[in-house]
Amino acid sequence: MTQALHTSALTSLPLLARGKVRDNYAVGKDRLLMVASDRLSAFDVILGEPIPGKGALLTQMALFWFGKLGHICPNHLTGEAPESVVTPAEVPQVANRSMLVKRLKPIPVEAVVRGYLAGSGWKEYQENQAVCGVPLPAGLKNAGKLPEPIFTPAAKAEAGEHDENISYEQVVKVVGPELAAQIKKISIEIYSTAAAFALTKGIIIADTKFEFGLDENGTLTLMDEVLTPDSSRYWPIEGYEAAYAAGQNPPSYDKQFVRDWLEAVRINGKPWDKTPPAPRLPADVVEKTAAKYQEALTRLKN
Repeated sequence: MTQALHTSALTSLPLLARGKVRDNYAVGKDRLLMVASDRLSAFDVILGEPIPGKGALLTQMALFWFGKLGHICPNHLTGEAPESVVTPAEVPQVANRSMLVKRLKPIPVEAVVRGYLAGSGWKEYQENQAVCGVPLPAGLKNAGKLPEPIFTPAAKAEAGEHDENISYEQVVKVVGPELAAQIKKISIEIYSTAAAFALTKGIIIADTKFEFGLDENGTLTLMDEVLTPDSSRYWPIEGYEAAYAAGQNPPSYDKQFVRDWLEAVRINGKPWDKTPPAPRLPADVVEKTAAKYQEALTRLKN
């Protein structure tokens, strides 16, 4: 396993921003170098312990899905080698974990699609039998499959803040009715296509979030990462039925494993309040998390 990279430190390119996982560098005025670190965030808090190999796995998985879904929506990839825009000494920080992409005008909405009821969607459903203003049938259970996928957008939060679920009407206010309708339609189509493929590999994609931008011609373009265990809830088909019957979260390939550990940990006898600093992850949780990411990619590609 290569050495973990918690934070990249390229000096040959201007740093634009550090996200929860990715460090973005400017390449001229029209491109970005996105370096996927091995950082992990949970509950919108960046954890101190990196997950070795995670950035490379996320990048390989995103490239896999970009390749599979290009017929539905254009994406931000340039097709150029990321290693070509840094110095030879910096190549080890970039190789296998980076994407050289077009610089787009980001749309300030998280395009979330849910095929199953889980996480914040389940909590919201219990309160008002709806998610983001989308009414749902009575009697649904945690981890239950929805009658059809639903579009449940969120407002992008500033670093360290929590994304906030919003209604479709609020998306219309932000981007206008035409673009909102296009984002909703394409998001559901991408999710449905990917979920159907993943099921053939023994994986349930319960929900996911997409990010979009506009290119210089105003064309809606899929950007950032896509359908990785960081942006999606991945459940192996084995164990799903038993967990669902018990009303529990199914075992997962995504960071739900870490979330569950963080929910259970006690600091001075009290639950963690989900503000920085996060509790230190034990070595076995780090190792199991890395193994889950690897298994998800292996199953999809085999």
